[in-house]
Parts: sequence; C-alpha cells; structure tokens
Amino acid sequence: MTARIDQAGADMAGRLSRACEQLGLPADAAAHDKLLNYLSQMQRWNRTYNLTAIRDPQQMLIQHLFDSLAAVGPFSEALGAAGAPAKVYDVGSGGGLPGVVLAIMRPMWSVTCIDAVEKKTAFVRQMSGALALPNLQARHARIETLEPAECDIVTSRAFASLDDFAQLAGRHVRIDGTLVAMKGKVPDEEIQALHARGEWQVDHIQPLRVPELQAERCLIWMRRGEERGEGRSQGTL
Repeated sequence: MTARIDQAGADMAGRLSRACEQLGLPADAAAHDKLLNYLSQMQRWNRTYNLTAIRDPQQMLIQHLFDSLAAVGPFSEALGAAGAPAKVYDVGSGGGLPGVVLAIMRPMWSVTCIDAVEKKTAFVRQMSGALALPNLQARHARIETLEPAECDIVTSRAFASLDDFAQLAGRHVRIDGTLVAMKGKVPDEEIQALHARGEWQVDHIQPLRVPELQAERCLIWMRRGEERGEGRSQGTL
C-alpha cells in the first residue's frame, strides 16, 4: 500500500512539473512541494468540510491546481515587473482557488482570499501557516461589506455573473487596476448585461490552455468604462 501511495505521489509530482513547463512557469522544488501539500490538505479537509464538489484527487489536480496555475502567467504580465509587489483579492475563494496557488507561486504578492463560508476561510488560514505563506490572508466576510482595498487585481473563479462580480467587488479595484473573472466558455450574455449597465467594460478576453483539461477556459479582463482601451491592446474587443 505504501509503495502504491508513493507511486501516486511521484506521478502527481511529475505531472505538476510538466504542467508548469507547459505554462512557462519556472517553479523551484519548494513551490512544487507546497502545491502538492496544499492539494493533499484539501483532500483531507474535504472529507469533513466539503470544500469542493470534486473528490477525485486526479481531477482536483487538473481542475483546481492546473486551472489556477494557468492564471499565474497572465496575472504576472498584467502586473508588470517580475518580482514586483502587488495586492490581490480572490473573491468567493472557497478553499483558496486560485488565491493559495497565486500566493505560493508569487511570494511578493499580498493575496487575500475572501469567502462568506467560515469553514473555507478557516482552511485557507490554516494553509497560510502550514505552507509558510506570510503573504496569504483569509477573511470571512461578504465582499460588499468590506472597506475598499485598492487592489491591483480582484479576481474570482466561478463566483458570480460578470455584472454581479463587478457590482459587488469593483470598488476594491484601484483606479488603474483590473477585475479578472476566470470563466469556462465566453459568457456572451453576461458580457451584454455588464455593458448594459455601463460602469465596467470588458477590456479583453484571454483564452487559457489548462494542461490535461479538455474544456474551454478564459480570463475576462474588465476595467471601469472610462478606462476601456487604455494601456492594453491584446485581444481588445
């Protein structure tokens, strides 16, 4: 049994290394160990606290870890200089996706995971200590109740519609910052509803290729209406 477990762990480690290579993410051994430890802890906590509906470790590796890792490169490019500090909010973070992954891969970023379910923020808080991530915080709250945070990026993954996300979390974005929604297929109806309100506009849509995942993924980059078109050209609508 121990040999089987060791083999499974080695297999996951190898797949993680390949995924990072495919995504152009150089990661040292310590970062890889933290990512795998995080996944292991999530599996353990999930038995009691129902952090995620996905139970299979193989699917958790792809749909949680690889999916979150796919956003690291685009976020880094948007924030500019490598190694520069940044403030990131992950709204409706659940068990810390993508927030914990961002904190592991980018130690210079201050990442706060926000969720209205206390057991989920308790897990993220535990991960901050267990994985030695002083740049990771967790807040048990509804995003609309918090004071404006002046973030460089506010992101969400399967949290709400684009319009609801913008209305609830937009005030936490600094003037030259960005809202970024992680989505599956391009949500055309959500984009129309967002633009109908007029306060926020889609700046561009960035397709993501998640290693080992045969499904569509994209990032929806949003800026306040008056800022649309400033500073970005890639994929601008």
